[in-house]
Amino acid sequence: SLLPVQFCKPAFAFLPQSPGSAAATMEFGNAKFGAVALALQALFVALFAAFAKYDEQADAGLWGNATGRLRPAEVGTENSLGPNYPMFQDVHVMIFAGFGFLMTFLKWYGFCSVGLNMLISALVIQWGMLVNGFFHLKDAKFSIDIQGLLAADFACAAVLISFGAMLGRLSPLQCLVLSLVEIPIFVANEYVGLYIFKAADMGGSMFVHVFGAYFGIAASKALTAPGDGKNSNDHSGYSSDLFAMIGTIFLWLYWPSFNAGLASGDDKHRAVINTYLSLAACTVVAYAASALFEKGKFEMSHIQNATLAGGVAVGTVADMMIRPYGALIIGCLAGLLSVFGYAVIAKKLRAANILDTCGVNNLHGMPGLLAGLLGIIYSASASLDDYGNGLYQIFPARAPVTANGSAFEYVVKDGTLSVEGGGAGRSAGSQAAFQAAALGLTLLCAVLGGLLTGFILRLPILDPVRMENFFQDDRFWHVPSNYDARPFGGEGSVPLNDKEAEEPV
Repeated sequence: SLLPVQFCKPAFAFLPQSPGSAAATMEFGNAKFGAVALALQALFVALFAAFAKYDEQADAGLWGNATGRLRPAEVGTENSLGPNYPMFQDVHVMIFAGFGFLMTFLKWYGFCSVGLNMLISALVIQWGMLVNGFFHLKDAKFSIDIQGLLAADFACAAVLISFGAMLGRLSPLQCLVLSLVEIPIFVANEYVGLYIFKAADMGGSMFVHVFGAYFGIAASKALTAPGDGKNSNDHSGYSSDLFAMIGTIFLWLYWPSFNAGLASGDDKHRAVINTYLSLAACTVVAYAASALFEKGKFEMSHIQNATLAGGVAVGTVADMMIRPYGALIIGCLAGLLSVFGYAVIAKKLRAANILDTCGVNNLHGMPGLLAGLLGIIYSASASLDDYGNGLYQIFPARAPVTANGSAFEYVVKDGTLSVEGGGAGRSAGSQAAFQAAALGLTLLCAVLGGLLTGFILRLPILDPVRMENFFQDDRFWHVPSNYDARPFGGEGSVPLNDKEAEEPV
């Protein structure tokens, strides 16, 4: 009786509850999540044991202590992990800190925003490696190296973008299911785009951003019931918006690594420069457009998100010869497009009951479509005059066809490279057509896959979150005593009227 009330509450969670009570449903749902999460982790352990192996650079039986030898390129170097590791670290920070804190803008949903972001990422790292590995099995095994870790983080980004569209309305169990269903569709689409269509998309603007955005929006539409958008907990606070800006800064700083991480040689150098310039121009234009749309004042949601759109819009062409001024122009277009999305298009989507909590259409979707269109344009104009033999490094399918499937070898500044099995002898126009096909297929897979996933997430067995619990941490977390969100319909948390529902969130 001497303990404060908030410390007594957890003890009652283990007492018998009436079968239909909210407390009983909550405890059963949380226990179900724990059982499913443990079962999934056990399955991952078994699958890694059966199918995964170290890449030869990490295998002690081939290099290092067992033989006393190091790979020639690593002798005398401080970082034997190779040039991709620093960029992998940058992207890793983007996934866990950047995406996580960017989503903390909701006033009463910070624990879930950054916490479920971490849960999804940890799950997808493992599941993404497995699914991607099954597409590249050799001798019944797939290898894991630093580039594979980077690719797993790219898969995380796609799922986190989709999660952002439904932020505040998913339970932890639904997050697990979202990840399990989305990753196979994501990997299959990426495999077709990269290895069959042989499309260029170095920064993943099509295969990561467009896919993740429209998968999430389609899933959100299928999940949404009438009236779900009228909840006054769907708003930010002064402190929560400040935390979200931390995520923005992390993403802004490290985005060049995201776009350049999988590139090599001069392509990597060029991708960093192009992304850096695009982000800078985008930020200036985003601030200007926000002031114009908002009658002279800045809107925080614009600054948190639209300032990053330049990184998305330049992603597909980041390693191409777009010239420095071209990168600046792309950034300007992206900043204007993204702010227009938040100020105008977001209202129209909400009026149609298409809920997009984080505005992923404005940051990832529309700038990603712009990137896809730019990929078509720059692919159609790419020539040996601009690229030299480096053209075949960015567009392997444009390399000449070789006899008997032998490799096509070509010389660049860094040495002799090759296209395994030879190229397809494509023209610039043909390559542009395949770029368009990859973009179209990505949109189709994203929308159909998202709709299917949304209907799955509605299944009662997954304990969908009730409307009165949207955008509230205390449904899933022990919260401190100063946590003040009230149930939907109660004082301080009432349904929005039609006029308020039209206001930008």
